[in-house]
Amino acid sequence: MNRIIAASMAAFISVTSAVAADFGDPAKAQPIAGQICATCHGADGNSPLPMNPSLAGQHPEYLFKQLNEFKSGSRNNAVMMGMVAGLSAEDMRNLAAYYAAQKPGESAAKDKDLVAQGRKLFRGGNLATGVAACAGCHSPNGAGIPSQYPRLAGQ
Repeated sequence: MNRIIAASMAAFISVTSAVAADFGDPAKAQPIAGQICATCHGADGNSPLPMNPSLAGQHPEYLFKQLNEFKSGSRNNAVMMGMVAGLSAEDMRNLAAYYAAQKPGESAAKDKDLVAQGRKLFRGGNLATGVAACAGCHSPNGAGIPSQYPRLAGQ
């Protein structure tokens, strides 16, 4: 069983890396990431601020979709709308590839009680408040579903 899981994860990582490489040119995005994105999301996509998402290892399709939604205004966030205003579609594809190719940092919650609460919510939701299980959309391992739901693992 462990061999099957390991083989599946290796295949997922190789496919994810290939998709990121074919999505855009990460090298062209590096100056943009360093000048525009790094303050909030970290130079390598691992956010130094808990309120801002880490982008490292995120699906390029999802990142590109979100950048487009900020640019069009369909996702309303004044800060992000300003950040993407001057970006071209090619810039956004390159940024999506750049962040998808970055290695997610190794972060973990330190409060055991909070971890247990989070695990319970992730797996089973909260029937009392009508919150669905996170795993239903973000996958059982938190890896997300490209273009639809972001990777939550490591956030």
